[in-house]
Amino acid sequence: MNTCIRAEGLVKRYGANTALDGVSLGIPRGSIQGVLGPNGAGKTTTVRILATLLRPDEGTVLVDGHDALRDPVSVRGIIGLTGQYASVDEELTGMENLELVGRLLDLSGRQARVRARELVERFELGDAGDRPVKTYSGGMRRRIDLAASLVGRPRVLYLDEPTTGLDPHSRNRLWSIVHGLSDEGTTILLTTQYLEEADQLADRVTVIDQGRVVAEGAPKELKQRVGSQTLHVRPVDPADVRRTEEILTELLGGVRPGVDSERGLLSAPVQDPVLLSALVRRLHDAAISTDELGLGLPSLDDVFLTLTGQKAGKTEPTAAEKGSST
Repeated sequence: MNTCIRAEGLVKRYGANTALDGVSLGIPRGSIQGVLGPNGAGKTTTVRILATLLRPDEGTVLVDGHDALRDPVSVRGIIGLTGQYASVDEELTGMENLELVGRLLDLSGRQARVRARELVERFELGDAGDRPVKTYSGGMRRRIDLAASLVGRPRVLYLDEPTTGLDPHSRNRLWSIVHGLSDEGTTILLTTQYLEEADQLADRVTVIDQGRVVAEGAPKELKQRVGSQTLHVRPVDPADVRRTEEILTELLGGVRPGVDSERGLLSAPVQDPVLLSALVRRLHDAAISTDELGLGLPSLDDVFLTLTGQKAGKTEPTAAEKGSST
């Protein structure tokens, strides 16, 4: 499988802040590449560069054989982009929005109508296609927004947190659509704050932290890097989190566990399950009660916490990301 997207040594600075510090990506044709990272890591900046909306200070980008820096027009002709927020006109109907995009892409009136109807049916919008978008639910808006990015039949699709704010049913429906696009040969780059989403969709995952790639591989490979099992412990009393962290660090031979301070949950990769028994004894001796304690298979959430020291989740963008958001 040959490479469709190749980015080498991407650097982007905003004054004294370095948003990207040598990011490189190689995405096989027809695959789904997940990009994860804490807020401000540089995910959206990377997408904007790959979509020719932003020029890097250093580095090179090839998209399906086209140089994105020297020939951005050619790249724009083969890509689709769905940003974090729906960009359709709420006063127009779903059909009218899609027809408008078609006309902007130089389709004839008839071609635009036919393509719009195809997409409305494919995205299961039915009669809603003839209603104003302002009457749509959140899930329907995201579907019509994704449909708009497909009017031109792009070979490459960038999805920047496409399911943010959706209910589980709408999210699952969108996942099914994304899987279908990949099966048809579309190359997809997906940024997300949902670890389950990357686990469900991505063939490979790139983890970015502080503008640098800190890990890359298939979800299964990344989980194996964390350890064969993951220990989770949550003290009943939040005041005991610090002491529990100290005890667990001692048992791990000086390796500090990941700490989700908001939930009071500590997590650590474990090779020997006997450590759980030792921890139970130590917590008993310290009179620390827990409402969660056990071993489980590692998740991408564990990978994220181990590699970046932060839990995944939706947070407010930094000033740098606001300046480069889609």
